[in-house]
Amino acid sequence: MKDENKTKLENPLEKYPKPPFKEQKQPWPGLAGQMEPQPDHGEESYKGSGRLTGRKALITGGDSGMGRAAAIAYAREGADVAINYYPTEEPDAQEVIALIQAEGRKAVALPGDITDEAFCQKLVAEAVRELGGLDILVSNAAYQQTHESILDISSEDFDRTIKTNIYAPFWIIKAALPHLPPGAAIIATTSEQATTPSAELYDYAQTKAATTSFVRSLAKQLAPKGILVNGVAPGPIWTPLQVSGGATMEKLKSFGGDTPLERPGQPAELASIYVQLAAPDASYTTGQVYGAMGGGGLP
Repeated sequence: MKDENKTKLENPLEKYPKPPFKEQKQPWPGLAGQMEPQPDHGEESYKGSGRLTGRKALITGGDSGMGRAAAIAYAREGADVAINYYPTEEPDAQEVIALIQAEGRKAVALPGDITDEAFCQKLVAEAVRELGGLDILVSNAAYQQTHESILDISSEDFDRTIKTNIYAPFWIIKAALPHLPPGAAIIATTSEQATTPSAELYDYAQTKAATTSFVRSLAKQLAPKGILVNGVAPGPIWTPLQVSGGATMEKLKSFGGDTPLERPGQPAELASIYVQLAAPDASYTTGQVYGAMGGGGLP
């Protein structure tokens, strides 16, 4: 008898759009809803199975990209979710809030600029209050701008990259730590740029190397408390980061085409990694960085 519930296999080479892509540029930080083609965050495809029932998650950069994919997946796995995002990303954020609520889970919108230490402290306090606790922290938000030369990077540009990608996780983790119980998970989004940096991402790449390092260091520090710390390292992923200054127009048109899978990844393709690293059955996994690079093979 034919098994009608059999999982349908899909060829990963043909699953999502390939380059060339249309030239498109948005002011930073960009909106997923205005990209062509629009990214897939798992809105239609992700199916939950109760792996995170009753959990309470805070995700930075939860309006789009991997943060949005994680937020959707967490809600469908049974978690309540608070998302942080830059205020101009409100249209994307409201879509995520509606998707979380559609699963019958609590959704908390916490807009604000994480380059400000006082806001980071307020962010965590509000998330804890609204969710009634916190046991998953996803440090995902990042700032990326392409510059052909180090001479083109102003001190203000450099400062914003460092504050968003390094200081903000430092401030947020410090604020969250007193609230995290044994069994809690901290998950950081790093990048292939940590190990194979592009010439034009001098400042961004070094922040991702720092992120990879803090995952490994903090995992050792927090293991005695029973708190797990891991990272996710994407390759080229189709997100607003690319169309809002993170890639040149020339690179955008061919984005992801040089990977073995000949296309960029979609945020939905990383959702299950964020779930696994937060799930109770990953209790012996800490200090690890999981790659999703379309064949890049790192880390």
